[in-house]
Amino acid sequence: MKNDNLSSRRRFLQKIGATSLVAASSPFASFASQAKAEERILQYDKKITANDKVRIGVIGYGVQGHFDLRTALKVPGVELAAICDLYTGRLENAKEQFGKELFTTTNYKDILDKKDIDAVLICTHDVWHARIAIDALAKGKHVYCEKPMVYKIAEGYPVMAAAKKAGKVFQVGSQRVSSLGYAKAKELLAAGEIGKLNMVNAVYDRQSSIGAWEYTIPKDANAMTTNWDKFIEVTEKMAFDAKKFFWWRAFKEVGTGVAGDLFIHLLSGSHFITNSKGPESIYSTGQFSYWKDGRNLPDVMSGVMQYPDSPEHPAFQMTLQVNFISGTGGQEVIQLVGSEGVIRVQGNNISVKHSLMPEAPGFGGYDSVFTFSKSMQDEMTAEYNAKWTADQRKRKTKEDIIFKAPDGYDDHLDHFTNFFDAIRTGKQVVEDAEFGFRAAAPALSCNDSFLSKKIVKWDPVNMKLKA
Repeated sequence: MKNDNLSSRRRFLQKIGATSLVAASSPFASFASQAKAEERILQYDKKITANDKVRIGVIGYGVQGHFDLRTALKVPGVELAAICDLYTGRLENAKEQFGKELFTTTNYKDILDKKDIDAVLICTHDVWHARIAIDALAKGKHVYCEKPMVYKIAEGYPVMAAAKKAGKVFQVGSQRVSSLGYAKAKELLAAGEIGKLNMVNAVYDRQSSIGAWEYTIPKDANAMTTNWDKFIEVTEKMAFDAKKFFWWRAFKEVGTGVAGDLFIHLLSGSHFITNSKGPESIYSTGQFSYWKDGRNLPDVMSGVMQYPDSPEHPAFQMTLQVNFISGTGGQEVIQLVGSEGVIRVQGNNISVKHSLMPEAPGFGGYDSVFTFSKSMQDEMTAEYNAKWTADQRKRKTKEDIIFKAPDGYDDHLDHFTNFFDAIRTGKQVVEDAEFGFRAAAPALSCNDSFLSKKIVKWDPVNMKLKA
């Protein structure tokens, strides 16, 4: 690395570690985040040898497959070896992007059989995740699997077992758990900055047709060009439906709706920040508010989860919300509410506002005292004034904290860097199969609750449904 580049990096890191903390009181005016950021960023610039190269195959080259591949190739030493997709137009697109010599196929097993491929990115419809992941692990491939890790809760156990048996790196694609901002929120919460946690409010709203999954369907879409018979091998037999292939998130036969697409981000992020193993009760309700386009999973959905008191955190309640026709214009926010303040997580930026109770109990004002007799009011007022000083009656104040990720920071790139570094060094990934399942199971339970109109009981320690 050239000296000027190194100097530029150092300035970048100083910005993360120092100036990004505005009005931060001890111990947060530290260089903990700077050190962590430095480790990650210097990994981007490590000299890569032939032994460090990782050749990847992409299985599922739709919207997320494109984004994931684009980011993966930014990590030094990563090379594209093959792409699989059922829609022929996407294979043509792949060759247009990477050259006619690129190996492409409509059968993912062709990629798994290639000896020169070290890892696969599974970016398919949710309904295919488990089968491909298990097959890939059995073939000795490292696996990056998009969220949710599984389509059904029952699929989580064989996937976790396969990952453990294979001894290969398995990472789930909820990139926020690799975020510098989320790491800072985790640090602030653990240090007691907002007192005792009691509630988490998590929102992921959108307001656009694309955000609501009405993706453009190609003019040549048919049962042949989408390899429909292959596609429905893991589903009930269905007649060709272009919407179920291209708008798949909106249909329970092949996708997991807002719960699997967006609740999962809110859950994985919250679990990372709180160190939680998961909730013990889950209830969800939804409605078909605006996008009445044939979908059978709602476009407005809310969930309520109760997290038990545990060694990792005190008991807290979590609310989840997705609104696909939101007058806010769209937002992604996690608010962690404690007894002394609120941590607001918005993207990779964090803010903390404090509200501390006075030492003395309340007395007077909007209170019942004025309804008593005059003599009783006077007697009790005198007693209160004698017991509590003016200072004890005041609310204590504490400076707010603001943490801003530097311009250009990319948690998606961090997530992939963690994945490939784990392959090269054997270190633990940030979102392994167990972590992925602990987020997926409550998310999928939201759909089960919505459809059954019942509360779902979950054992977060043993990761099992309760009767």
